[in-house]
Amino acid sequence: MILFSVVLFIVLILVGLDIGFAMITAAMIGMLFKGGGGVDIVQAPLSMLGGIDETALVAIPLFILAGELMNRGGVTLRLINWSMAMVGHMRGSLSQVSLTTNLVMAGISGSAVADASAIGTAMIPSMKNEGYRRGYPEAVVACGAMLGPILPPSIPMIVYAVLANLSIIRLFLAGIIPGFMLLAGYMAICAWQARRHGYKSRPRASWPERAKVTRASIWALLMPVLIIVGIRFGLLTDTEAAAFVAVYALLVGLAVYRELKIGELGSAFYAAGRTMAVVLFLLAAAGPFSWLISESRIAATIAKSILSISEEHWVVLLTVNVFLILVGKILEPLPAMIITLPALLPIGAQLGMDPIQYAMILILNLMTGMLTPPVGILLFVTSAVGRTPIGPIVREVIPFFIWSLIVLALICAFPPLTLWLPGQGG
Repeated sequence: MILFSVVLFIVLILVGLDIGFAMITAAMIGMLFKGGGGVDIVQAPLSMLGGIDETALVAIPLFILAGELMNRGGVTLRLINWSMAMVGHMRGSLSQVSLTTNLVMAGISGSAVADASAIGTAMIPSMKNEGYRRGYPEAVVACGAMLGPILPPSIPMIVYAVLANLSIIRLFLAGIIPGFMLLAGYMAICAWQARRHGYKSRPRASWPERAKVTRASIWALLMPVLIIVGIRFGLLTDTEAAAFVAVYALLVGLAVYRELKIGELGSAFYAAGRTMAVVLFLLAAAGPFSWLISESRIAATIAKSILSISEEHWVVLLTVNVFLILVGKILEPLPAMIITLPALLPIGAQLGMDPIQYAMILILNLMTGMLTPPVGILLFVTSAVGRTPIGPIVREVIPFFIWSLIVLALICAFPPLTLWLPGQGG
């Protein structure tokens, strides 16, 4: 029956049903017709509530609210201006500015979709006006937005840490080096593409000009620094950091930049609540499906099958990577994480890998799936913002996707890339 539920789930997605409702429907049918007389259907709402009944998840709505307040408070424009002053002289200046702005935004919202929408609205039309190839502006913004879930604060990391019973703070720190590796490679690709296609660069800003724009942007730039420093030195827990950054965003928008008006707070809270509802609904919806998979012991079967492929650890790890990339092509990261972790966590333990390194491997795999069709949510977000078909975007995203796979291979092969920072100072 579990096989029928999985097939039904995939069919429901392909016909256009929302992923959350598809998971609930497939799980409930699986419960009703499960061997041995079925399951009391009350298990469905119980497992849905259980999926979101975690104190650590409080950080998610707070980080989402902070990102919404910062976007409405004039932060995005100031970060773009700052990025232009710092990297606008590089080849393909607007693409470099998009990536650099996304880097800082990643330390504010933790949401790839929010970053893609905010940065894409400003940068995609500008790149189009300068003659960038069709699909390329959307590809750059999509890849830059992928940094959000890799760098702290990261909503997928919070969810993973809750599901796997790991330290959220250590997982945040583990993402910093891989995140900057991704950024460096993406910027190099943008420079290469600019050389090939003759994309413009801006005159180099003088140091006084850079100092001036930094002063104007300092409150925005301080936010990710305060988050990382507070978490790194134990001054803030992950939930406290989320609350701090939400209050900070409110005060900066109202009292410092004064672009956030009291009358806009209602719509800001509504928008943040709507985004939060989507995230938490996906977590809740995955509860019954995860319960059914666990009850049917399919997770143990998948783990055993993968481990039986070879006695070589690297072959098993490669199989896990391929499996996750395929899953990421079909499912969005959060439901994919919730569904697959019961099967994949025992494999990491069997391989003797550090749980933090293994977590980063799994997270980067699923985040890379955001750049691949047919589901690739970042492709669809930037396609909608830029009003460009998916096809040209997929073509332009290929070099960035290849670099993401290279970074994935590096963090598999070299544990210090993910373990050095979490291991410093306790």
